[in-house]
Amino acid sequence: MIDLFLRKGADHRLRGGHLWVYSNEVDSQRSRLIDFVAGDLVAVRNTNGKLLGSAYMDPSALICARMYALGEQCVMDTALFTSRLEAALAMRLAVFKKPFYRLVYGDSDALPGLIVDRFGDYLVMQINNSGLERYREPLLAALVAALKPRGILLRADSRIRREQGLSADSVVVFGEVPQHVPLEENGVQFLAPVFDGQKTGWFYDHRMSRARLVNWVKDKSVLDVYSYIGGWGLQAAAFGASQVCCLDSSAQALDGVDANASLNQVESRIVTRRGSAPETMASMIAEGSRFEVIILDPPAFIQRKKDLKKGMAAYRRINELGLQLLQSGGLLVSASCSMHLSRADLMTAMQQAAVRAGCDIRVVEQGAQGPDHPIHPAIPETEYLKAVFARKM
Repeated sequence: MIDLFLRKGADHRLRGGHLWVYSNEVDSQRSRLIDFVAGDLVAVRNTNGKLLGSAYMDPSALICARMYALGEQCVMDTALFTSRLEAALAMRLAVFKKPFYRLVYGDSDALPGLIVDRFGDYLVMQINNSGLERYREPLLAALVAALKPRGILLRADSRIRREQGLSADSVVVFGEVPQHVPLEENGVQFLAPVFDGQKTGWFYDHRMSRARLVNWVKDKSVLDVYSYIGGWGLQAAAFGASQVCCLDSSAQALDGVDANASLNQVESRIVTRRGSAPETMASMIAEGSRFEVIILDPPAFIQRKKDLKKGMAAYRRINELGLQLLQSGGLLVSASCSMHLSRADLMTAMQQAAVRAGCDIRVVEQGAQGPDHPIHPAIPETEYLKAVFARKM
């Protein structure tokens, strides 16, 4: 393994347990980034030569090296992947009775750059940088040995891969994978479009917050905004909601809502509406529509720190519309998957929306990412999800 030397003082985060090396932290005199290629394994050392751990290189990226072993020098091979996968699997088996969860959550499972979602006998994986791409074959061997799946799909269409010039073609890399795979969440059945749906085809991260709906939706009218294939709305119907409207801009997603409604025999209580969320919600307000529970689970409005001001305005606007559609005494569930938006910022946006909507709100519950998305305490970037349940006074 080649040595990668850091500048003086640049080892502070790594000594605290963080796993990322930024390009401006490398001692360019002793370790020139142009001398490395993606996937090179390196022994990361401080300016005095002390070993900090092992990493793989991604020299053209801002995060030029990702640590996979702190305090030791070891290669990244099938044996290491197998060990990490077994540890990740044991963590999930301790919590989940059925095989539907995020199996690997990148840095938090000491497999930086890797995402693997489990759908029973099928796995959907994302390799999100060119450094890890070099180790696809030993990684696949470890996945097959540890999980014995019927098929593995590589979803290669992420924004990060496109930005790095990697192949964007999703491909079955082991066995066979159907276009739609079954899953169960909180006792509700779904079919996830793993080939052409969002991300891996499903979002396991809000599982715990969606389970909280059971106490709020019985015999209530519900609006699920940015519904995708009905993760929130279908569970609300299964938990006893009298009527659920799923709103999304994608016809394909709403077809998924209909299919999943039939799967759970709740189609008589599900309606869909296609359109832009802000525009359609404004139209619904003009029509006089009102709901007793409204769920807002938008895509990340803030992709980068520089987008914070614009993103805050978007969150404030969508929450204002939601509160205008919500009956007095109703429940607003406002969610965010924007890493750069703090929970406090989300609450600020909600409160500002309440002032603009001429009402008061009180936070009654809060949710976060589930245990299959563990948070690394030294890496704040691994904590991104939040959900705030607020009652309109």
